[in-house]
Amino acid sequence: MENDKQQNNTPSGNVASTPVRRRNTGGDNKRGPSTGGGRGGERGRGGKQGGRGGERRDRPKPEFDSKIISIRRVARVVAGGRRFSFSVVMVMGDKKGRVGVGVGKATDTALAIDKATRNGKKNMINLPSEMGSSIPEPVEMKYSSARIMMRPALGRGLIAGSAVRTVLSLAGRTDINAKIISPSKNKLNIARATVKALQTFI
Repeated sequence: MENDKQQNNTPSGNVASTPVRRRNTGGDNKRGPSTGGGRGGERGRGGKQGGRGGERRDRPKPEFDSKIISIRRVARVVAGGRRFSFSVVMVMGDKKGRVGVGVGKATDTALAIDKATRNGKKNMINLPSEMGSSIPEPVEMKYSSARIMMRPALGRGLIAGSAVRTVLSLAGRTDINAKIISPSKNKLNIARATVKALQTFI
């Protein structure tokens, strides 16, 4: 009886009333097991498709190659002050005998480039395929303040500089020795002198 009284006199707070904590082993997880290991699943957000856009579409190749040889900011004085615009000189060609020089002027650079592109296509010349990669004979040409000289150089490659090299390269003429023999450094006049010299063989 004394033992029973001692057990009954034990304070109830000391009995195993502490809550038992359960370890979460993954079975009770409402979200379920993760399979992606990250935000985007297997390969980023796009999965196996390779990004957001899916498959890439190849852009069509342009008909002509082009190169800008000069961009200048010019100003015009008017009654209210100065008005600024951009002047772009561009050379275009298909490296198969067709080449042209275009000029565009606008208040925005992108618009000036677009105008130069259209102007270059309008001024395109077509060299005969019989010329090959060189020219038949030496030629010297002057346009405004620019003067150039060109000579055939079969097997030696294209030896030229400045805008002359750009025009001849886009025209597909890779065996020419050219030289600027005037003090003028105006790339527009040099490019037009080169085109004018090539026109003598048409």
